[in-house]
Amino acid sequence: MSYTQEQINHFSEQTFGYLLLEEAHHVLRITLNRADKKNALHPQMINELAYALRYAHFRKSIWAVVLEAAGDVFCAGADLKSFAGDTEGRTSTIPAPDGEILLGELFAKVHKPCIAKVTGDVYAGGFMLLSGCHYVVACNHIKLGLPEVKRGLFPFQVMASLLEVMPQRKVLDWCMRGYNLEVEQAYEWGLVTHISIAEQIEADVQELLHQLLDNSPSAIRLGLEAYDHLRQTGVQNQHQYLLNKFMETIQTKDAQEGIAAFREKRKPIWVG
Repeated sequence: MSYTQEQINHFSEQTFGYLLLEEAHHVLRITLNRADKKNALHPQMINELAYALRYAHFRKSIWAVVLEAAGDVFCAGADLKSFAGDTEGRTSTIPAPDGEILLGELFAKVHKPCIAKVTGDVYAGGFMLLSGCHYVVACNHIKLGLPEVKRGLFPFQVMASLLEVMPQRKVLDWCMRGYNLEVEQAYEWGLVTHISIAEQIEADVQELLHQLLDNSPSAIRLGLEAYDHLRQTGVQNQHQYLLNKFMETIQTKDAQEGIAAFREKRKPIWVG
């Protein structure tokens, strides 16, 4: 991981620009707080998320994590403008990581139960957050979309994360056709673990937390640590490889055309 125990010892002194955090009753609540950008993931927001999750890993009094989001979009995926160097100026004191952060590995290293409370739409790279959590409690009205192929891209890392929780052919079909998935179908295929409604979702999350916190946090932590070890056998470098493939893909003419067509609200013209 990219943050050490020594680095997170100063957690309470840090200023987060893109997350809201609440620690109470053995639960760390993390709220994505970039609603004006549809909670799109950009480098500093990812650093903050990695730092918060690493804190949850080391903090013995935290027994579970809840991830939620401000606004009507849970996460729109990667902020392509920011990865191209277009940054914004919110204050954030989170230190730079020691190495590259692989979003697909963040939650697996927490070794505490992680719940995604999803009240807004999810697109593209946002599914790496859902796939990483052990539970996904989602409102029945939200949209779940993988539009990368319509932009000249392919969801390489998302595909790998989805393959851990969904049937192979369903994942490949979704990646290749890029449609919106109904919540009920996502539940049937294993991406969503609980379907709720807006008025009931917090109560459902609380009930799940009650059941989890009623059990031994040490046993759960060690069990999840063992699971993490087992899943890594033979696939140590897959997320690094897929990140490299994404960076290769984003430089193609089709990717440039797809992104331009999306911004201009027109049909893209592919050149292959």
